[in-house]
This record gives sequence, structure tokens and C-alpha cells, in this order.
Amino acid sequence: MRWQLMANFRQRLSERVVVGPFAKTSDPAMVEVMGLAGMDFVILDLEHGPGDVSSLGGLIRAAECAGTMPIVRVMDDSQIGRALDLGAGGIQVPHVDSAERAEQVMACARFAPEGQRGVCRYVRAADYANLEKQTYFSKANDAVVILQVEGAKGLEALDEIITVPGVDVIFIGVYDLSQSLGVMGEVDHPKVQRCLTDAVQRCRAHGIAIGTFT
Repeated sequence: MRWQLMANFRQRLSERVVVGPFAKTSDPAMVEVMGLAGMDFVILDLEHGPGDVSSLGGLIRAAECAGTMPIVRVMDDSQIGRALDLGAGGIQVPHVDSAERAEQVMACARFAPEGQRGVCRYVRAADYANLEKQTYFSKANDAVVILQVEGAKGLEALDEIITVPGVDVIFIGVYDLSQSLGVMGEVDHPKVQRCLTDAVQRCRAHGIAIGTFT
């Protein structure tokens, strides 16, 4: 089911707008309801939500059971491999502001030769070693990588960020962007909207999906 959810998500992403919530909860039932409501994905939020890695496995299971793609927003690089080990279909990384930072994220999210993710096959994502190891290593490198570009510095480097191999989605964090532009919280301010429109055009030109709050 896990690999099919990832494949389905990628297919939908290539065809249409996908919609899903940030799940700021540690309750698996709430995540399950979100999936049953028809969301394309659920972002399990470790950055601003109450959950942590110890509760994450149950949230990922709930999303899978409800047939929705579990994406984990991590706080730092140490959580990338742990989220993927638990079976996350994708990871979302905040505050990416350079190509070098994007490359660091990809190194943490991919096994060799694409990256240097820590290797362990005795994890949930590999069915606790029940999945043949080379099959697991190959499939695991299909996890979706979403980079949050949230400030003026990141937007200046956007063309370089989106050329880093393996980046699937750019997510514009408009609240942090408003802060960096000196209009804290004013996400409809013309400065913010101009930056957002420009980012959409640049990502489209490179064939990269882009997302934000709505």
C-alpha cells in the first residue's frame, strides 16, 4: 500500500492540483478522518504541531489505512531519515534558502548513489526486513521531497534550488515570507503576492510543482 500511495500521489501531482491539510495533532483518529474525507495527502507536522517522532508511526499508519499520502514536516535533518524509516511517503523541510541546503536535504532523504541516508532495513518502511533489501532501497528513493522556501533569501536563490536533482515540490511559506519582507502576517500584501506569483512562474518554467497555504 505504501508504495502505491506514493505512486498515486505522484500521478495526481502531474495531472491536477492536490489538496491536503497540515495535521497539527497527535491523534491517529483525526488523521484517519482527514484521509476518509478525501484528502490527497496529510502533512504530519513535527515543526509546529504537538506530535513528535514517538507518536509519528501511529499517525502514518492512520493515513495509510485511510488511503491518503502521509507527508511529514520535519524540524531538522535528524528527523528526515527517522520519518522515512517509519514509512512516510514524503518529507517537507522548512527554511530552505540555498541550493547547498537543498542538496543537504536530498543527501539525508536518499540512499546512495543519490544521497547518503543512514541505512537500516529493520524498520517499518521495509516491513521490518520482510521486504527484500535491494527492492526496499530502490523503492525508498521514490519518497517525495518538498522544500519550503520561506524568505526573501530563498526566493533569490529559487532558480538554483529547483535545479537540485530530486526536488519534487517547492512550498512557499507565506507567513515567514511576510516576516522577511517587513509586513509580518500580511499574507495578502502586494509585496507577498508579487513574490508568490513570481515563484509560481519560475517553478512552472522548470516543470516543478509548487504549493502554498489556501
